Amino acid sequence: MKMFARTARRRLQPSGLERLACRSFSSTAVVRADFTHVVIGGGAVGLSIARALASYQPPGSATSTLLLERHAHVGTETSSRNSEVIHGGLYYGAGTLKTRLCIGGRQALYRFCGAYGVAHRRTGKWVVAQDDAQREELQRVHEACGRLGVPTRLLGAEEARRAEPGVRAAAGVLESPETGIVDSHALMASLRALFEDAGGLTVLGSAVVGIEPLRRDGTGRPGSGGWALAVRNAATGEESRVTAEVLVNSAGLGAADVHNLVAPEGRPARLYYAKGNYFSYAASAPKVSRLVYPVTAPGAGGLGTHLTLDLAGRVRFGPDVEWVSSPSSLDVTSSRLPAALAEIRKYLPGVDAGALAPDYAGIRPKLRPAGAVGGAAGSGFVDFYIRKEDGYDGWVNLLGIESPGLTSCLAIGDLVRDMLYAGGQGSPPMDLAA
Repeated sequence: MKMFARTARRRLQPSGLERLACRSFSSTAVVRADFTHVVIGGGAVGLSIARALASYQPPGSATSTLLLERHAHVGTETSSRNSEVIHGGLYYGAGTLKTRLCIGGRQALYRFCGAYGVAHRRTGKWVVAQDDAQREELQRVHEACGRLGVPTRLLGAEEARRAEPGVRAAAGVLESPETGIVDSHALMASLRALFEDAGGLTVLGSAVVGIEPLRRDGTGRPGSGGWALAVRNAATGEESRVTAEVLVNSAGLGAADVHNLVAPEGRPARLYYAKGNYFSYAASAPKVSRLVYPVTAPGAGGLGTHLTLDLAGRVRFGPDVEWVSSPSSLDVTSSRLPAALAEIRKYLPGVDAGALAPDYAGIRPKLRPAGAVGGAAGSGFVDFYIRKEDGYDGWVNLLGIESPGLTSCLAIGDLVRDMLYAGGQGSPPMDLAA
């Protein structure tokens, strides 16, 4: 792995590439691109895409893949600031990318974790109802999951009380036995190692600040001659030029900014930032052995402030939803605690308020300020945006990759590979500026 890191640094040193300060991009194709693929963004999804591309060699040709990450480490944004839940696929509705990729990704992720020793556990999950309307929603979700082949089971209030005495579920429970938790950091470390073992190059501390689609013979479609990127070194501020045949934007919180470096003025993208605050819990009671979620409110930006477990069995609560203007707004303050406590007490009435404390926060990049779930409860549901962009050659664009992105990461990697090499289908068109 160290050899690849050294090679990547050597390839992108300004002394080894043309300095952009000295010349502008040319719109004509390069004779030979530096790489076949460049993937922007080193979170769980970007790492999975890079691994899938590096591991695939089309017949009769050799490919190379570069992964660019603007931070000093991979996976420091949404990928490591979440609940680390392996989702079952309950919420997103039939015919959506989120459902297809969550179900396929869950199955692939359990296999991957078993094969490569990534810590994980099938904890199971309860979605708890407190009144008749919520019970009807659980019934609807249960029936929809049956049509999708997602295992679920309905429990009555008495059975739930015997299994989890500390949990309040006055109108019953929907159980998801396939839901689990994973060590997201170990997952990303494994993905990076496999990517680099396949010949891929990871370059950290490298922000993409300019992108130019090149034209074959100066007259083809944008991107037909490859892509030229301006890459700024975070430590020195120096810029280098790197070229690739294929551009994959998987920049997470920065994906709209990358999109807007390429797209014309009339096609900008905008992301809404849903900050999720998490709270630690220092008490040993009530004791709970599985994840517990409330029924999601219609039109909500998240799944509700829920109870999750880490791999050591420690309880934590969150995330809530706090809309913020900046993806760097990560402070958690005690001012969010009273509202969170009120939500927690609905399903865990014996929670010790004095044992709760602000812990950490993560940001979910959304294409709309709502739309966490599909179906009857999901007013304004918004799917993943994963497309080969119209009017360009060799540009795969990923926007709004929030939950269940961690669960779906391996399936997303396979989808992007298949979109490039096997006719795989991504998202339909969408107005990105709404």
